Amino acid sequence: MKLLSLIAVALSGVAYSAGAEEGMEGAALYQQNCASCHGVDLQGQPDWRSPGPDGRLPAPPHDATGHTWHHSDDILFRITRDGTAAVVGGGYQGNMPGFGDSLSDAQIRAILDYIKSIWPERERAYQRDRTRQE
Repeated sequence: MKLLSLIAVALSGVAYSAGAEEGMEGAALYQQNCASCHGVDLQGQPDWRSPGPDGRLPAPPHDATGHTWHHSDDILFRITRDGTAAVVGGGYQGNMPGFGDSLSDAQIRAILDYIKSIWPERERAYQRDRTRQE
């Protein structure tokens, strides 16, 4: 019985380390690929709800003040992989490129997991429900 307990403790430590490493990877990948537009602290660009001189919307925040948490996991993944214009369609012009050529699916998911980890529980719960509905 003691041996089983020790194994369980050891395995939980490995699981925690793997989860912590994934979170750190997501944070680092966010800083490398997203922060230049969406902000180091996920705050987005100023006046992100108003089109700029080019007619395009500035990068929105990914914290709780933005609308990222209103979207399902599938939509967030596709926007990150393919770019907003490809997902929205209808001639939409946006500044968000797709990262599918430079990031793996696992890296994109790690970034999205990092972003979601910053949200308060209310926003995470809403987003989880939205994901389940789709």
